[in-house]
Amino acid sequence: MNAPIHVHPTAPLAERVLLPGDPGRALLLAQALLREPKMFNHNRGLWGYTGEAADGELLTIQSTGMGGPSAAIVISELAVLGAVRLIRVGTCGALDRALSLGDLIAVTGAIAADGTSRALGADGRVMADEAMTAALTVGGQAMPGVVVSTDLFYDERDGAEERWLSLGATAVEMETATLLALAPARSLRAASLLLVSDLVLPVRERIEPDALRAAELRLGEVALSALTTATAQAD
Repeated sequence: MNAPIHVHPTAPLAERVLLPGDPGRALLLAQALLREPKMFNHNRGLWGYTGEAADGELLTIQSTGMGGPSAAIVISELAVLGAVRLIRVGTCGALDRALSLGDLIAVTGAIAADGTSRALGADGRVMADEAMTAALTVGGQAMPGVVVSTDLFYDERDGAEERWLSLGATAVEMETATLLALAPARSLRAASLLLVSDLVLPVRERIEPDALRAAELRLGEVALSALTTATAQAD
């Protein structure tokens, strides 16, 4: 790749990046976590922002869109531009009945049930950066767990949820396996922090909008705290 095609920087890129899928969440977190955020990218509706975080260091918050293919493009281009440490801050559907709406999961590994991560060479399970994942669990605000990444959101899966649960997956989502598969190839340190926005089993239940907004803010705060720890360790 000679130059990014889809991400068009209009502000500096920080070495550390939060990766929400939703552009609206990128804006919400930028307003909450950054001082005087500047738009980093708006091409293709993939909103991104850079600004100074509470620890005095620059932070970029860049949306990836939905699914592995879009995430792979954004992450690859961020790597070319100089990103080093990335944390996905996304939502997931709980498979484990012990999980509740609003819980946070610090992903230890992702089962690759999606096409993008498998196209990148993932075979079975891909693992998150151990130190960054441990930093996400400090204070007990997030619980460690394995998730499964898939390409489908609404379509019937013919019992796949129960099968994924039997393989150790606590929740299902769409982008984490792609991030974790790309990380070693792009010399990135990567982790994923997920908010339980839906209960999948035994029946589907969705978080209320106000509760989602509050949980998204907590999601960003926990991820930023982990990046602050990782930055200090790197220094």
